Amino acid sequence: MDMPTLQYEERIVFALRDLYSRFGYLPFRMSKFEEYDLYARNKDFLVSDNVITFTDTNGKLMALKPDVTLSIVRSTRDTEAGVHKLYYNENVYRVSGSTRSFREIMQTGLECIGHVDDYCILEVLMLAAESLRAISDECVLDLSHMDVVSAMVDALGVGAAQRGAILKCIGGKNMHELAALCASAGAAPEAVARLQALIRTAGRPETVLPALAELGCPAAALEKLTALTDGLTEMGFGDMLRIDFSVVNDMDYYNGVVFKGFVAGVPGSVISGGQYDKLMSRMGRRAGAVGFAVYLDMLERFSGESAEYDVDTLLLYDETAAPAALLRAVKQLARDGNVMAQCAVPEKLKYRRLARLRGNEVEYVEQIS
Repeated sequence: MDMPTLQYEERIVFALRDLYSRFGYLPFRMSKFEEYDLYARNKDFLVSDNVITFTDTNGKLMALKPDVTLSIVRSTRDTEAGVHKLYYNENVYRVSGSTRSFREIMQTGLECIGHVDDYCILEVLMLAAESLRAISDECVLDLSHMDVVSAMVDALGVGAAQRGAILKCIGGKNMHELAALCASAGAAPEAVARLQALIRTAGRPETVLPALAELGCPAAALEKLTALTDGLTEMGFGDMLRIDFSVVNDMDYYNGVVFKGFVAGVPGSVISGGQYDKLMSRMGRRAGAVGFAVYLDMLERFSGESAEYDVDTLLLYDETAAPAALLRAVKQLARDGNVMAQCAVPEKLKYRRLARLRGNEVEYVEQIS
C-alpha cells in the first residue's frame, strides 16, 4: 500500500492500529446501529445527546451508533481474572466538534475491561501519549483525578441538582459563574475557595502535586497521580504531561484518572479518556474499565505536514491525443508521484507540475519549485 496516497487521518489510523496491536489489543468489530434504549439510559455518558434514530422492521427503535464504548461494554463479559484488551476503528454518527452538524465520523481508540490494576492504567496512559505523538510532536496530555474533584465538590454540601452545573463551570474554568452557583446553593466560602484554588493549580506534575497536598486533596488519589506521572516520565513522556483539574467527566460514570490530549493547531482535545468503573456498575457489571478515544474529525484542519498540492503532475491533452499514448504517458509520470490527466485545468486544483501531451511526447509547461 502506498502510504503517501492516503488521507492524513487514514495514515494516523494505520499507525494507531499498529501501535495498539503491538501491545496485545485485539480488534473489535460491531454493527453500525444499536437499540436506542442503550443510549437513552446512558445519555450523560455520550459526547453529545443528539442521536439519529429509526424504527426497525420489527418495530424496535434503533440508533445509528454515536459511541463505541457502550457497545463494547455491552458485548463483553465479566471474567474472574485478566482483562479484555480491545481496540477499534469505527464510524460513529453524531454532531461533529469541528462542523457542529451531524457527521459520519471515523473514530479509533481502545478499552481495557476487567481486573484493571495500576499497570493497566499506566499502559493505557502510555498508549494515549504515544497516540498523541503519532499525530504531532507538539502535544500535551492533561491528567486529572475524579476522586479529587469529587471530594472538593462534596465539601460544598450542595444538592445533586447543582453538581452538574458546578462540574460544567469547573470544565470551563468559569470562576465567576462557579462562585455565583455556590453562593446561591449556600456552599461554605472556605470550600468554594479551595475548589477555585484546585482549578487554578495547573501545570507540570513536579510543581502541581506538592501544592495539591497543601490543599488537603485525598492522599490516595495524589499517590496514584504521582506514581502514574513518575512512570510516564521514566518512559520519556515527562515533557508532555500536565496536571489540570478542569479536565472532568460526569461523576456518575467516571472515577479515578481522567485525561485529555491536545496537539498544536487543533482548538479542542483530540483524545479523551479515563476510568469508568461507575458506568460498568450502572450497566450491571462487576469489572473495572479504562480507555480512550481519538477524535479524528478534529484533525481535519491539521495535516501534520504541508499539504501544498493536490497532485504532483497535471497532464493536459486535447482531442487529438491517442488514448493509448496518453495512458503510457500517465503511467510513466506516475513513477515520480501522483498524476492527473485532464482536458483542461480544473478549477482550484493545486499541482506541482503542469505538462502537456503533444503526440507521444510530454512537454512540461510549468514547474512549481
